[in-house]
Amino acid sequence: MSHWMIALMGGLLIGLAATLLLWLDGRIAGISGIVSGLLRPARGEIAWRAAFLFGLIATAGLYMALIPGADLPRTDLPRPILLIAGLLVGFGTAMGGGCTSGHGVCGLGRLSRRSFVAVLTFMATAIVTTYLVQHVWRS
Repeated sequence: MSHWMIALMGGLLIGLAATLLLWLDGRIAGISGIVSGLLRPARGEIAWRAAFLFGLIATAGLYMALIPGADLPRTDLPRPILLIAGLLVGFGTAMGGGCTSGHGVCGLGRLSRRSFVAVLTFMATAIVTTYLVQHVWRS
């Protein structure tokens, strides 16, 4: 199966999951908000959050197990760099009031101006970071 077909199917599944969560439970499928709700759980909030997160992880595992030639996670990156990157992402999502899935998939789908600005910021930062890592800091 071609990479563009896999990307299309993944995008459709993300859109379907976000739509179903909104329609069936009135909740926004922003991963940072779902995970932070597990870290500071409120009564009645744990089961759906854990189920959503489990489905996210299980689907990635199924993809790697069932699709021949599927891209696997990289293992060559230093753990301290990954930890710092994860903390920076968490800090950024807290500052931005959500993550790329919340703003990009759900916010843009609701025509939110705040999400539009957030997505522009995410994309500009990603472009600059990729350029710096690939062309300036690469040894």
